[in-house]
Amino acid sequence: MSSSIMSFVRGEFMLDSKMNWVIHNADYTPALDLPFSNVIKRMLAKRGIKTTEDANRFLHADVNDLHDPFLFPEMKKSVERIHQAINNEEQILIFGDYDADGVTSTAVLIRTLRQLGANVNYYIPNRFTEGYGPNEAAFMEAKEAGINLIITVDTGIAAPEEAKLAKQLGIDLIITDHHEEQNELPEAYAIIHPRLAETYPFDHLAGVGVAFKLAHAILGELPSELLAYAAIGTVADLVPLKDENRIIVQKGLEELNKITEAGLEALKKVGKIEEKVTEESIGFIIGPRLNAVGRLQDASLAVDLLLEDDPLIAEDMAKEVDQLNKERQQIVAALAEEAIEEIENKYKDDKVIVLAKEGWNPGVLGIVASRIVNQYYRPTIILGIDPETNEAKGSARSIPAYDIFKNGMELRHLFLQFGGHAQAAGMTVAVNQIDELRQALNEQAEDLLTEKDFHPTLEIEDTIDWNEVDLDLPKQLQHLAPFGMGNPKPYFQLNNLVLREARKIGAKKNHVKITADSGFEQIDMVGFQIGHVADQLTPGSRIDVVGEIDINEWNGHRKLQVKLKDIRCQETQIFDFRGKGNYSTMLSNNDIKVITFSGQNQLLDYPLLDYNKIKDQIEQYLEGTKRIMFIDLPKRLDDLEHVISCNQYQSVYACFQNADEQYFTSSVKRNQFKQLYSILKKHKEIKESQKPQLAKAKGWNMDQLDFMLKVFFELNFVTMRNGDIVLQTDVEQQPLTNSETYQDQMERIEVEQVLYYSTTDELRQWIVDRMKPQLQEGEVVHGL
Repeated sequence: MSSSIMSFVRGEFMLDSKMNWVIHNADYTPALDLPFSNVIKRMLAKRGIKTTEDANRFLHADVNDLHDPFLFPEMKKSVERIHQAINNEEQILIFGDYDADGVTSTAVLIRTLRQLGANVNYYIPNRFTEGYGPNEAAFMEAKEAGINLIITVDTGIAAPEEAKLAKQLGIDLIITDHHEEQNELPEAYAIIHPRLAETYPFDHLAGVGVAFKLAHAILGELPSELLAYAAIGTVADLVPLKDENRIIVQKGLEELNKITEAGLEALKKVGKIEEKVTEESIGFIIGPRLNAVGRLQDASLAVDLLLEDDPLIAEDMAKEVDQLNKERQQIVAALAEEAIEEIENKYKDDKVIVLAKEGWNPGVLGIVASRIVNQYYRPTIILGIDPETNEAKGSARSIPAYDIFKNGMELRHLFLQFGGHAQAAGMTVAVNQIDELRQALNEQAEDLLTEKDFHPTLEIEDTIDWNEVDLDLPKQLQHLAPFGMGNPKPYFQLNNLVLREARKIGAKKNHVKITADSGFEQIDMVGFQIGHVADQLTPGSRIDVVGEIDINEWNGHRKLQVKLKDIRCQETQIFDFRGKGNYSTMLSNNDIKVITFSGQNQLLDYPLLDYNKIKDQIEQYLEGTKRIMFIDLPKRLDDLEHVISCNQYQSVYACFQNADEQYFTSSVKRNQFKQLYSILKKHKEIKESQKPQLAKAKGWNMDQLDFMLKVFFELNFVTMRNGDIVLQTDVEQQPLTNSETYQDQMERIEVEQVLYYSTTDELRQWIVDRMKPQLQEGEVVHGL
């Protein structure tokens, strides 16, 4: 299926989006015989679904669509060896890994083999003393215990030396794994690995998915109850939720919601999952708790919990797991704070961040690396140094543009151990090689990455009109779940909305509530952790938003809302703070240039630009400025126009103060000049003492009278004699505009009318009309 693709690069908008927006719009709406909106049908088309039959197969997972496990070339050989071990009462060892994928894989095979009466146990290496994967000491210990068959789950493909040892020891090694293979494949009795099996049609099973296929083959029938464990490991390991993975998770969630196994029930209880278990329940509640055990201690507690059948014991174990997760959260928060301080002090400009420190717990460094990637959007390696061995163990997390496994393998000589995926890896590095590794990775990234790569990409499902959306859409969207890698949660783009209100909400005012008009109806939106945008948007502006569409239920009422993921505005924002004296609070953002036309310096701790001193070099002073503030009125509109025309500003803060008001207090109409001239013509002169009486009689104030007399004096209509005003009768008539005082006053009044007494919309339009036009794509520049 073809699609029209459009991407928006940051930096083109008055309010920039946080991410690069990439839209893959379906180029047609398939004619599907389904009771769904066109939005859903376009989503199905993007997923390669063209017929109603294909749609029903996608929407309603069927375990019968899972592939035959014997499509793995070495599955039959493996199953025969396992049954031989069961029949001969051999001891079988399941060698697992310490993350959620690894412990669920271990639980799947232990439960399967125990069901068949096998003599089976498991071994998971200690992250801190043994590191990742099979190791020689563990294999030697297994041999001494009389074990002749080891089955690895979620590990083993990167252990050629250990495989050779197993062969020498007379141990049959069956490797089930899904990780990236390295240059040398292990010499094992059998290898079950999706990417290494040309006859197997799906490459992206998680470790637990491979273990589940083996369990299916061993039992001779599909073990539906084990799908619950397979779903947990699949979601937690972030593999693409398509093809078999989609079926495993969808049916696994059904099993999780009806399963009565004590360990899983206890996990749901400590995680406060009171309603239906979803993929988000796994990703944010169950998975992190299972992961936490192996991050802080031996992972066997997690496996034992998944195998436990006694509710009371399981509940006690789950509480211990939950407590470990809380400890893990505290450790991660502290380490992340230390890492950020280190980056800010030393490595803020690095393209690949490499940090190493004594005392950093290797078990949580992957999570810390993820947090650093989220904040700085740089490939990140975090290492914990062991001073006794002079080695550093840790984890890497990356960004889509940088394959950490591929690029790490190019520098394999700088690692003692290295393995993983495109976006995540684990490694051990000699301490004296860390600086060289950092330098090599940054030199490599310099050639591979562009500036655009360092901004996160927001994949957008579709651009929609709000009139396509109704209260049924969020429910219809759930038919496309489970969402995750390969089937991302849908974010929709809405364009050209008119902002009505943006206000901060929450105890810390770090969230935002937005109301906008689609032209069809009002849209309510909420954005978490983006409260700052309320300070950057003004009512009436046109905005584009991306977010999830869901239902807000409150007090029995159901209403559509958008949960904002990102927002941008293509219009200059004019903030109207005229006459308000507390504008200094807005200067926390030091990229604002503040202009004064009167030379005042009320903001003593903030540098002001005095227009009258720099007007000849104003373009240089304002080059690249995106945010500008005016704190007083200019004498002439031309002065402000000069400043406004220098740039296409993102934000203009109109903080004009007007202590010397002319518009209402001193403005004089032409007929008032005529009245004064008639009085002078009749009386020939006005004595100084008579001025207050005259002003009162005509309803003028003294400023107005003095102003008119000054204008007449400049035009030679009157002269001064001992303080009295005397009419000149032999002078040529002149227009009032010949008087500089009159001109200055009229300009001052015009300034007040346009800049101070206008409406916000009138002021916005006046400023925007005079702003330097933005260069459009394709426009000729300097004749080129």
